[in-house]
Amino acid sequence: MVIARTMIILGMTGLAVGCGTATAKRKPLMQKAVVAADWKIAVTPRDMDRIRSWRTAFVKALDQARASGNGPRMAREAALLDPDASIGGLAPAAGIYRCRTIRIGGDSGPAYVVFPRTGCAVTDEGEVSGFANSGGMQRTAGLIFKNDDKRAIFLGTMMVGDERRAIDYGQDALRDMAGAVEQIEPNRWRLILPYPSFGSVMEIVEIVPVAAG
Repeated sequence: MVIARTMIILGMTGLAVGCGTATAKRKPLMQKAVVAADWKIAVTPRDMDRIRSWRTAFVKALDQARASGNGPRMAREAALLDPDASIGGLAPAAGIYRCRTIRIGGDSGPAYVVFPRTGCAVTDEGEVSGFANSGGMQRTAGLIFKNDDKRAIFLGTMMVGDERRAIDYGQDALRDMAGAVEQIEPNRWRLILPYPSFGSVMEIVEIVPVAAG
């Protein structure tokens, strides 16, 4: 798999992910958050609001997509598109995964878009985990923080085009991505990203082990 052979640079943390390596260079605020394993230290006010309103965004996005005639397609996704599907448990362990992104809702463009599966990876960064999606023109990269027994918190940024390095979290509100990671089945997780800056009301990234993808 491409992601297993390619070094993915997470500029927002200074981590080099893939091939099991990492550097210790991080922006001071993110470094403090990582050391304390506390996402609240680094999160921006805008992203705090997005995280707090995740369920409102999820329901709004589903309603808009169904109103556009996508109900039968959405029903096939079962737990993935159920706002209350979290079964608790741990965030995905370090390893290579397959990811599939679904964008739901929005006032312009299609209300329901499913993208092909791509490679993605979770890395062990001590008290937090790194996450990076390696495929597509828009890719999410960042950190997963422990939160409670229902969901972990994700803070990251969007990489576009042929960029190899993500910008620093908190430097560009249009690129910042914030949400939660939930386990919805024994070998199935999702990253939910409410109110992304472009294209939808809710973005959902399905995360499954390679063997299950």
